[in-house]
Amino acid sequence: MSINRKIPLRKCVATGEMFPKKEMIRVVRSKEGEVSVDVTGKKSGRGAYVSKSEVAVTEAKKRNVLKHQLEAEIPEQVYEDLLKVIRKESLI
Repeated sequence: MSINRKIPLRKCVATGEMFPKKEMIRVVRSKEGEVSVDVTGKKSGRGAYVSKSEVAVTEAKKRNVLKHQLEAEIPEQVYEDLLKVIRKESLI
């Protein structure tokens, strides 16, 4: 008999769609106010999830959603890092 495990879902801040946590990328703001991409999903701090699509990242950048969710200025490097992670995983 197989055990049905509950799959944790998270909402994409850009598109508003629900996805399994493993299909999302977490962006985190530390206590010091530093914003970074959290590929492990285990960094401490306030987090926001973006789905693994370039469309979602560009939408989040255009609407400035991460700034509102994390209550911090989002450096351009964070969006570039998100796109790098997505492109890297699409090659695998």
